Amino acid sequence: MKHILLIISGGIAAYKSLELIRRLRQDHDIGVRCVLTQAGAHFVTPLSIASLSGEKVFSDLFSADEESQFGHIQLSRSADLIVVAPATADIMAKLACGLANDLASTLLLATDKPVLLAPSMNVKMWEHPATQDNMHRLKQRGVFFVAPGSGDLACGEIGAGRMAEPATIIAEILSLLSPAFSLKPLAGLRALVTSGPTIEAIDPVRYLSNYSSGKQGYAIALALANAGATVSVVSGPSHETLPAHIPVTFVQTAQEMLAACESHLPADIMVAAAAVSDWRVAQAALQKIKKTSDQQNLHLELVRNPDILATIAHLPKGQRPKLVIGFAAETENLVKNALLKRQQKQCDWILANPVDQNHQPFGGLDNKVTFVTGSSQEQWPKMTKQQIAIKLVEKMVAFFHSS
Repeated sequence: MKHILLIISGGIAAYKSLELIRRLRQDHDIGVRCVLTQAGAHFVTPLSIASLSGEKVFSDLFSADEESQFGHIQLSRSADLIVVAPATADIMAKLACGLANDLASTLLLATDKPVLLAPSMNVKMWEHPATQDNMHRLKQRGVFFVAPGSGDLACGEIGAGRMAEPATIIAEILSLLSPAFSLKPLAGLRALVTSGPTIEAIDPVRYLSNYSSGKQGYAIALALANAGATVSVVSGPSHETLPAHIPVTFVQTAQEMLAACESHLPADIMVAAAAVSDWRVAQAALQKIKKTSDQQNLHLELVRNPDILATIAHLPKGQRPKLVIGFAAETENLVKNALLKRQQKQCDWILANPVDQNHQPFGGLDNKVTFVTGSSQEQWPKMTKQQIAIKLVEKMVAFFHSS
């Protein structure tokens, strides 16, 4: 039986934590112990939490009977996962700065277990540079996040800041409790992940590119590292962050990305999640291209970029990674095009995702993919990109442990 420690801090979304506790216990047989902050007690009561969790509720750092046995140390390490829901701007700031002036912030510093935050706050607080800086800093330290949703907020404003629904948080919890994390089954393997877009200069101020944010590739890199693999990332421009122990080589062009990938070989696993520009300008202008008053058209000569996925997949045995995985973003004939791409590239697996008016994966938090191998196709339900990353890593674990 798995156990989580749930920290409930002071936000109106604390009422959702009661449903979270109930569903974790009844639907998933996960034990839940709770810490209620002083501010959180203004929104939910210890009695309601204890009734649902079946456990004593903790709140006092200076409790004589609990702290005589260093209770905050035991609490911080006895669970398989620590979840903070809701996670206010205050508790995020404390964790980012290393403050420990109450039970919740103290055990977050004392833990050696994974931490998952579900932020909840006013839209302006969420968008404030200080909060965003704290989030990026915590991500670099390996803290996981369930991104807040957008919509009507309790304060009357509209925007991002609503705590994720219990079902979404539970899905993230189940992913983080996967054996792919706890058993480190990919220890000793080397993985290379490409991510983000590439950009190809037209002139000093313009370029060809695409809408890729890098979210999916970065999520895969983090999931691989948490499964024990030694991970290197080659990334185009992206605002995403990774923990310091996962090195990132930043590039701009497809040619630079290929050269960087080759420099990171040999590897056991290659995940080509980057959205690589298929074409580049034959000769980028050295000066800004100026328009004239009578000019109606501009003609650019484009030449093909190197195919990074195919290049790595076609390497001879001994140089080629044992598992080469690509992505296919398709606007039509999803599975047919993915099967054709897998065959042409000679990669092992393809994750195909639709791009149409009903689903735009670029830059979003969710994705919907079809997992394509040489012998089968699996349609995965719509999930967060973090959940897709973990599901993919679980497939990798099965591959390496069966071969």
